[in-house]
Amino acid sequence: MSSTMAAFEPGPAAMAPIVSGDAPGENWDRMMAAAQVGDANAYRTLLAQLAPWLRRYYARRLPPAMTEDAVQDVLLAIHEKRHTYDPARPFGPWLAAIARYKWIDRLRSLKAEAAEPLDETIGVPDHGDTVIAGSTFRQLLAGLKAPQAEAIRLVKLEGYSVEEASRATGQSVSLIKVNIHRGIKHLTNMIKAAGDAD
Repeated sequence: MSSTMAAFEPGPAAMAPIVSGDAPGENWDRMMAAAQVGDANAYRTLLAQLAPWLRRYYARRLPPAMTEDAVQDVLLAIHEKRHTYDPARPFGPWLAAIARYKWIDRLRSLKAEAAEPLDETIGVPDHGDTVIAGSTFRQLLAGLKAPQAEAIRLVKLEGYSVEEASRATGQSVSLIKVNIHRGIKHLTNMIKAAGDAD
């Protein structure tokens, strides 16, 4: 197996449910039930909310070039199978099952693709600067108050919306914004102080 495939191979933890009953969009159950009885607005809103969540899910599990296709596969599967959703049950596990199956399908397609032998003369880029920068940034984040570091990590690094970060941390939307602003200001001051010390 190639090292690329090994990086995305599902382990036991990956097979656990990926969405709890309290899915990131707590109204997803109601929106899907409304969509089943013909509420087109609820259906459009549901799909619009699912797309960013699915992008984050696949960004951690698939090569970047496959992420958007996997998201579209899931949205299409939801559309085709929406009649099978039981409104008496939580939407999260139903979504999780579809996302997981589509993920495994994508992994299988990676295995099925013929691997081309690499030319021995291909240069390999040096990622040392990136690794050092990432390590330095983690050290800088560690110097912030925990709520500030968490808000910056979720919104600026992981791509959460302010509302999603609010739900994930329990901080209000306005507090997330304040923590990001103050945290970035503090990071700037720490960087300036380190530059002055040199």
